[in-house]
Amino acid sequence: MVSPRFEPDKILEAFTRHEVRFVVIGGLAALAHGSPYPTGDVDITPDTSPENLARVSAALSDLGARVWFGDDEEALPFAHDATSLASAGVWNLLTEFGRIDLSMIPNGTEGYLDLARDATETDILGVVVPVASLADIIRSKQAANRDKDLRVLPTLRRILAERHDCG
Repeated sequence: MVSPRFEPDKILEAFTRHEVRFVVIGGLAALAHGSPYPTGDVDITPDTSPENLARVSAALSDLGARVWFGDDEEALPFAHDATSLASAGVWNLLTEFGRIDLSMIPNGTEGYLDLARDATETDILGVVVPVASLADIIRSKQAANRDKDLRVLPTLRRILAERHDCG
């Protein structure tokens, strides 16, 4: 059964404690930029070097991460290490603190280095983490072309335009 608990700060703390190189993307990143749309998961793009993915694996172990298949399905335990994490482009996981999606190369991007270039250190619920730029979030959501992403794009574009008008 999917846990109703969502504590993104606990997830982010585990990643920072293990010194994982990553960028927060998706809905949580959009919230950090002023989006009014809530999110129910933490989306992260990690650096995919073997050393960093080993740190990701350690953080996932601390969080009790399990593979998640959807609202009506049980999350299943899985053994993971740097090699196994690198074998998939996306991992949808459930932890005791809520859902986390690891996306190695988000739509419309070239992955971690591309997103890290314009990311900014941002305080999210007391944890300072690198957050993708609003322009990169928009680029990725547009490329994903999912209904849920297309619905938020006008608002995100307006926020970005207002920043440019004020800057």
